[in-house]
Amino acid sequence: MEPRQSWAALAAGGVAGVCVDLILFPLDTVKTRLQSPQGFRKAGGFRGIYAGVPSTAIGSFPNAAAFFITYENVKSVLPHGSSSYLSPATHMVAASLGEVVACLIRVPSEVVKQRAQVSPSSSTLRILSHTLYHEGIQGLYRGYKSTVLREDVYNQDVLVEHSLAQAREISAVR
Repeated sequence: MEPRQSWAALAAGGVAGVCVDLILFPLDTVKTRLQSPQGFRKAGGFRGIYAGVPSTAIGSFPNAAAFFITYENVKSVLPHGSSSYLSPATHMVAASLGEVVACLIRVPSEVVKQRAQVSPSSSTLRILSHTLYHEGIQGLYRGYKSTVLREDVYNQDVLVEHSLAQAREISAVR
């Protein structure tokens, strides 16, 4: 993969990730509070609907950028014969490795974000330091494996469908 393509994947992935995360943030807060053991109202209700947004804003760009740069680079090094068409298996392997890398960034920011969403009176920095002090670095990676699995299944479906649609489009043009 050429450096120019790497930078394009990094920038496009990062910007797309930030846009999606910030647009959907209020819905995510409502969902997290509805799932909270203390109940929706005690978790903050509709107040502080943007509680935890700093951790999302900070983690979103590098998370999405890490996924797409890994995904594109893995695709470029996997064999695909003489054809310019990449098999669904190639996309699946690339997406899986992309998720493993991206979740190294995503999971800590998600942990802090979710804790801020159900405790809107605490700052993001206070939640981060409290987690590190009481749980260590492991506390920031709580749920890493399940997050990788969930995101991997989703991305494999989306990216394989996208690659198959592209292949159909290319063959229809010929």
